[in-house]
Amino acid sequence: MCNRPCYSRKGAIARHMSKLILFLLLLVLGMGLVSSKFLVAPKPVVAPIEIKQKVAAPPVVSTPKVSEIYLFEHLQKLQGDRSTNQNRTFARNYITASLKSLGWSPSLQRFADGINIVAERLGTSPKAGTIIVAAHYDTVPSSPGADDNASGVATLLEIARIFSNLSTPQTLKLVFFDAEEIGLRGSLAFTANKANLANLNGVVVMDMIGFGCYTPGCQKYPPGLPVFAQRDHGDFLAVVGDAEHLQLLNAFNSPTLPVITLPIPLKGLFTPDVLRSDHAPFWYQGIGAVLVTDTANLRSPHYHQSSDTVANIDRSFFTGAAQVVVNATHRLLQRQA
Repeated sequence: MCNRPCYSRKGAIARHMSKLILFLLLLVLGMGLVSSKFLVAPKPVVAPIEIKQKVAAPPVVSTPKVSEIYLFEHLQKLQGDRSTNQNRTFARNYITASLKSLGWSPSLQRFADGINIVAERLGTSPKAGTIIVAAHYDTVPSSPGADDNASGVATLLEIARIFSNLSTPQTLKLVFFDAEEIGLRGSLAFTANKANLANLNGVVVMDMIGFGCYTPGCQKYPPGLPVFAQRDHGDFLAVVGDAEHLQLLNAFNSPTLPVITLPIPLKGLFTPDVLRSDHAPFWYQGIGAVLVTDTANLRSPHYHQSSDTVANIDRSFFTGAAQVVVNATHRLLQRQA
């Protein structure tokens, strides 16, 4: 217990301590302000970066190139009248032997007027479906049929070589039709058998793809075709398809050989001239199909003539046309459905 003088002394001590504390606080604060210039600010906390494994893009599969040597070798072997049973037997034996040498197992489908040849290479995806590529191997009497239609058959055999060991999701079926020249009888018999149409996603038919003409006015057109498609010289490959299956037409293009695609409405009801080959029976069955052609008599003076020989095949045009078909076939076979 302290008396009055004791309180006075405590006040003085308290005042002294207050000044001391204030001085120390100012000193600490000043040191902090000075030293902050030399302090390195702490690095901000950065969230860890998630490193995702890079998924490699699927390899780009380039389409193999056709061999001009093989194409013309087939033309030379096939050239000749193939309108009689004996001559078609020779052609049929050549086709089947060529397919077997390439690892295919051709089968013969007989009908009243002839024999179709069919060969199949299964795709890697059973549910993906089937693409047919076809050509007829008969001729009219007295015509060697180099363009009509050894050009289509030679290309089909080249497709057999190229795709024999090439894996694709869709199944590839090759069909060599007989008796086309007497009313599409081979393709009509083929499409009448529903088993041949099972799981079928599209058909490519080649009929005359080896002739080009380059003088103004050499190219003619049937009535009813759109004006935009008309050129006065025949330097292009025509691809005719039903308008309901444009995905088939869209598979055809080329950076080198001009390609004109023609979507035909109503299955050719108003343009009957486009129904003259083996694609038409597939249209009748509701199957998407395209005709690949040099336009036949609308361009070639050798159509159904004895002058339809290998000598009158346009070598560059034919090789380019065959490559267009190979490229389109490859695109179609790569599709999953």
